[in-house]
Amino acid sequence: MLSGYHIIITATGLLFSILSFFLMPKPQRKLLSNRLSSWTSITSQDRRTSSSKTPPRSVSPEKKPPSNVPPPLDYKDVFPPWRREALSIARKDVCLDAAYEIPEFLVRENLIPFTADYRTCKSPATTYTPMGFSLSEVTSLGDFTDYAELTDVPLPEPYHEFKIETALPRPYRPLRWGYHQTMALNKLQTNWWLELENTYLERVRERKDLFAKNGNMVLDYLPGSELGCKEVMEMALQFYCARYPQYFSLSKSEDDGYVFHNGILQNKTIIRDMHPLHVLLENIPEDFAVMIRNPEDGYYYFRAGILCSSLGWSVKSKLGMQLKEIHGPIPDYKEKMEFSMDR
Repeated sequence: MLSGYHIIITATGLLFSILSFFLMPKPQRKLLSNRLSSWTSITSQDRRTSSSKTPPRSVSPEKKPPSNVPPPLDYKDVFPPWRREALSIARKDVCLDAAYEIPEFLVRENLIPFTADYRTCKSPATTYTPMGFSLSEVTSLGDFTDYAELTDVPLPEPYHEFKIETALPRPYRPLRWGYHQTMALNKLQTNWWLELENTYLERVRERKDLFAKNGNMVLDYLPGSELGCKEVMEMALQFYCARYPQYFSLSKSEDDGYVFHNGILQNKTIIRDMHPLHVLLENIPEDFAVMIRNPEDGYYYFRAGILCSSLGWSVKSKLGMQLKEIHGPIPDYKEKMEFSMDR
């Protein structure tokens, strides 16, 4: 009788609890249900199961690839813009029809090797840059060629009214809004690619001192970067001469070849006597990083540079790396920027 009595009491209590639960207001009933679920549901790893406020968790979350990252792409067959048609303008001895005679597939099958020096490469007439120029054509273009035609980027307009003594540095202001990591691409106004300011003498001297103390921490280059370094240096000097003709000029003589005359420093630089990056170090207080396309995978690698203003890294620590390796420590780079940067 006692056992039956306890059964009746238990059943009555259970029935009363069920009725009370369903008679509760809906918000209280939902809260109680969540608490009971969190208390009673334990996984095999002694972790609570997911609730409405906790996202689902994998047993091995570190092995689960992020769903918003695009799969690796093959850039081996992706090339920069084809510019062979510009040869007919940059080189007066090449007719327009001849500029189109080389099919693209032939260029792609005979690209200059990644670490090759264009000046000593074998078979220069049948070895090409990714933009479609043979090494023989590159050599025939000579020094300080018409880069405005080759790149379709015009030279700047002369700034005759500019005075270095009164040119204030461009102000840098703190961010006004929440910062979002993006490509932040803007159309470049070619007149303002390289700017001068009244700290020019101080900055050139400071950068030369940094190189004297730190060497390849701020300036270095790898095999295969020779043509890229030459092009960057020549384009920068051409810009200075076109934009600020009252301070800079280029001359050519049989004894010295091309000579860069710097009216602010009151000196001259014989171009062929030093590496292109050292020409930049001596005259242009700007940082340059030369990225070269690797024909093996189509990705771009840091192969040469002069960087005196890098924060938390150096040329030595990053030289030879691919873009994604250089930017590995940057938060959200892989998820938000890697695809766009590589493309």
